[in-house]
Amino acid sequence: MTQDELLVLIYKKDEKAFTYLYDMYSKSLFAVINTLIRNREEAEDVLQEVFVKIWKNIDSYHESKGRFYTWIINIARNTSIDKLRSKNFNNSQKNLSSDNFVHLLDDSNKLTNKIDTIGIQEFVKKLKPKCIQIIDLLFFKGYTQQEASDELAIPLGTVKTQNRNCINDLRLYLKL
Repeated sequence: MTQDELLVLIYKKDEKAFTYLYDMYSKSLFAVINTLIRNREEAEDVLQEVFVKIWKNIDSYHESKGRFYTWIINIARNTSIDKLRSKNFNNSQKNLSSDNFVHLLDDSNKLTNKIDTIGIQEFVKKLKPKCIQIIDLLFFKGYTQQEASDELAIPLGTVKTQNRNCINDLRLYLKL
């Protein structure tokens, strides 16, 4: 089926069209969504939401304004960004279950596990106080750079620069 034939069926709200639409575009839309979301289950939910939006909002698509594929990619991208910005998504990322980290304690002979379990924090404590504060917010408490900027009452650009400098200092301590 060609894209033009598909569009005619979608405008008519033909049920077969939804299946064709999904078969034709699900893989490429999922790739865009998964690149942004980075969580397979959440990306699959967003994919479903995207197809519903395409189906419901087909009347807002006009060939004269651009290609159909570009239009649906933008819906996928914008829906993904909305999901990333949502409060529930951010909270779910900050409040991870301790079950996710139990495996770190299982094999204490590996150097990488030792660093994580005995604490990278021991290395962080050797940094300047400002670095300790920034790394604590960004990495141990899960703040975004914007949230850290608000918390510390300093400009976002300063947080980004200090974070980069602090990570470089930490690399020196770890000799990575």
